[in-house]
Amino acid sequence: GKALKINEWPSKSELLGCIPKHCFKKDTVRSMYHAAVCTAMTVACGLIGYYLIPMKLAFAPVWAAYAAVTGTVATGCWVIAHECGHMAFSDNKILQDTVGYILHTALLVPYFSWQRSHAVHHSKTNHLSEGETHVPYVQGQKKGDGTMARREKFGDTIYGTVRLLTHLIFGWPAYLIAGATGGPVRGVTNHFLPFMGAEGKHKLFPGQWTAKVYWSDLGIVGFLGLLGYWAAQVGAAKVALVYGAPLCFTNIWLVLYTWLQHSDTDIPHYDGDDWNFVKGALCTVDRPYGAVLDFLHHRIGSTHVAHHVNSAIPHYHALEATNAIKAAYPDHYLYDPTPIGEAMWRVAVKCGAVAPYGDDGKWVFRQASPA
Repeated sequence: GKALKINEWPSKSELLGCIPKHCFKKDTVRSMYHAAVCTAMTVACGLIGYYLIPMKLAFAPVWAAYAAVTGTVATGCWVIAHECGHMAFSDNKILQDTVGYILHTALLVPYFSWQRSHAVHHSKTNHLSEGETHVPYVQGQKKGDGTMARREKFGDTIYGTVRLLTHLIFGWPAYLIAGATGGPVRGVTNHFLPFMGAEGKHKLFPGQWTAKVYWSDLGIVGFLGLLGYWAAQVGAAKVALVYGAPLCFTNIWLVLYTWLQHSDTDIPHYDGDDWNFVKGALCTVDRPYGAVLDFLHHRIGSTHVAHHVNSAIPHYHALEATNAIKAAYPDHYLYDPTPIGEAMWRVAVKCGAVAPYGDDGKWVFRQASPA
């Protein structure tokens, strides 16, 4: 409930001012090293699957383990590309976009399209109507009342299980194709068709971004062509197991991170004039992912508050920036020690729809429909 008690906020300049200046400095060599390491680990996992695991039903458990491990490792590449999109990788913009474009395209992510929508997510974090990704339903509206009714009808076990499956397995493609959980003001958006969704100031891909979306599309179509050629040579089943199954786990990780960093029973959202950038950034929560995942995923989940305070901070400076924020604003910095599995279940079950809380503009997930 710590976030619900905050009523006074630092200014954006005060928040940025507590972070050591060198934390904003990008080191191209260091960034390329991290990109090379996670790419090499991902390729190594893929080669093990391709050459060493037999295509036999008896090895289904081995293939499942391979998919989970390889997809988890490949998420490191995803995070590096994400860092490129935030311009936190290098001062060399051509190199930065080239690395990001290649890595994201290889994971079927439209690089420039997502760069734009994710920038909107950062600029409107935890905004109830203008946020982007994991914007909650509102009680009293059709979708909000519907999700609350389903929880009451089916019970927490079924409701929570279905929400986990729909979010983690189908959430990412649904977001790319139809803007699922995106900001209500933008309508039904599409990361491959920039003309879809709202027009005017809430258009997701305005101006020059239209052409950049099509450049992203070109990469995706080209990579799908390579996958098709590969499938023609070795069989679709082989490609699905070696490449497709791990990709599903990578997608699960990226949805889980975003979901858990911005949602919980005591994490408020704001709307209209009650919202500002600092409130959104500091209503982000860091969580304990452990040493292995912190290494593989470049601390994306355990230093996410600092990432939202300024997304241009390279991941290798994020821990120092986090500690600086924690020291300067201990009453504002949010960290939840709940184990990830437990937190995931709590969010799936209890974070269905928000309702007004108090008299200072907070909207919080309500646990039951009003009588």
